[in-house]
Amino acid sequence: MNFTTLAGERWGALVQLRVADVYNEDSTPSEYINFRARTRKAKPKKAANDSDKPKQVRKNRQVPVHPILKELLAAYQSESDSVWLFPNRTGEKSIGLRWADKILRSAVEKAGLGSKGVSTHSTRRSFITNLAHKGGSLAKIKQLTGHTDLKVLARYIEVTDDDLKQTIALL
Repeated sequence: MNFTTLAGERWGALVQLRVADVYNEDSTPSEYINFRARTRKAKPKKAANDSDKPKQVRKNRQVPVHPILKELLAAYQSESDSVWLFPNRTGEKSIGLRWADKILRSAVEKAGLGSKGVSTHSTRRSFITNLAHKGGSLAKIKQLTGHTDLKVLARYIEVTDDDLKQTIALL
C-alpha cells in the first residue's frame, strides 16, 4: 500500500507498470516513475467532427519517486523474470485491477479495519488530501496527479472540521 499512497496514481495505471518504468537498467530504482500514455485514464483524442467538447489526450507522465518508496523499491526482490512490476501468476501479464482490489481489501481486513468505503481509489484520494493538508500547492499537486482541471482535483481533498478551524484561525 505504501507504493500506491506514495505514487498517487490510479491503481489501473499502477498494475500496468513495467519493471523498466520504475527501475534503471542496473536494477536500481529510478528517480521517476514513468506512467506510459496507454495506462492513463484520459480518453484518446477524437476527430474534430465527433464533438465540440474539449479533447483529452493520453500523455506519458513522470512522477518523482518519494524517498521512502525508493527504499522499498531498492529492497524489493521480484521472484519473477516478468517485465511487469506486478505480474500475474504466469508472469505473462500484469495483475488485473479486480485482483488488486482483492489484495487491497484483504490487507485492510488483516489490519483490523473495515473495508466498507475502501476502494483502490482511496489511496489516490489520500495522496492528494495529504499533500494539500501539508501545504502542497494545488498547481503542483495537479501536475503530480495528471489532472487537467483544478475543480476535479479539489473534489479529492477531504476537508475536516479541524481544517476549517485552522483556516479561520489564520485571520
